[in-house]
Amino acid sequence: MPASLRELRSRRNSVSTTKKITRAMELIAASRIVKAQQRANAAAPYARELTRAVSAVATFSNVDHPLTTEKENPSRAAVLLITSDRGLAGAYSSSVIKQGEQLTELLHGEGKEVVPYLCGRKGIGFYQFRNRYVEQTWDGFSDSPTYANAREIADALIGKFLTPTSEGGVDEIHIVFTRFVSMITQQPTVIRLLPLEVVEAAEPVEDEDTFPLYDFEPDAETVLDELLPLYVASRIQFCLLQAAASELASKQRAMKSATDNAEQLIERLTREANQARQAQITQEISEIVGGVNALADATAESE
Repeated sequence: MPASLRELRSRRNSVSTTKKITRAMELIAASRIVKAQQRANAAAPYARELTRAVSAVATFSNVDHPLTTEKENPSRAAVLLITSDRGLAGAYSSSVIKQGEQLTELLHGEGKEVVPYLCGRKGIGFYQFRNRYVEQTWDGFSDSPTYANAREIADALIGKFLTPTSEGGVDEIHIVFTRFVSMITQQPTVIRLLPLEVVEAAEPVEDEDTFPLYDFEPDAETVLDELLPLYVASRIQFCLLQAAASELASKQRAMKSATDNAEQLIERLTREANQARQAQITQEISEIVGGVNALADATAESE
């Protein structure tokens, strides 16, 4: 049964209100993406130089540091899953959760026990709904992480890694996050954080960028003790900033799609309202003409 004119107008007004909300959220996400990219770019020089320093110490010293030493027969692995705190971001959180599930299956296939660490309410809700065990959680900063947040996570993970497996420690630490490629593309990514694999930037290294000879004071082991926690925190901050930019880009794209759908729905409801109004006018005219004809017939009969 076709909807009444009043019902169609009410639905159109409701969709128009929703369109204003989604449009506002799209603009807010677009403005915040710029800030997220600026934060990531601002942290890049520090991360790059810290990577070079750690690489230099690892290259020119023979120290077997706990954070850089592979353990024999690893049996427990920690997985840090970075998701969003809020929804309305399309498939952003579900994609990274799916990637985390695939990593968990892979680690289980290797005979390793998985210890989950969760960052973001979406991931926390996913695990709580399924009554899964979680070692530790963090939330409330998915769209604007700070270095303090990254350092807190890094300290917890490093402490767990340095703890013997027999006492509840882990042998490996992996991070699952979303890498920001462009405004269109955000890619769920897995990296192994510990044992540490120091990797230089992807750009080719020129001759003038080769490492000079270093002297370490008081010794290379002490330098590594100071640098490696900073390096781990820097890597986690990089992942958090990439995830934040990806979340905002996904939210902008989802809100734009919702706004476009609302516009199409408003156009369809407007056409249906116009058709209902025309049908109502036609019916009223038919009733008036019918009434006039009936009155004319009654007058003719009476005469």
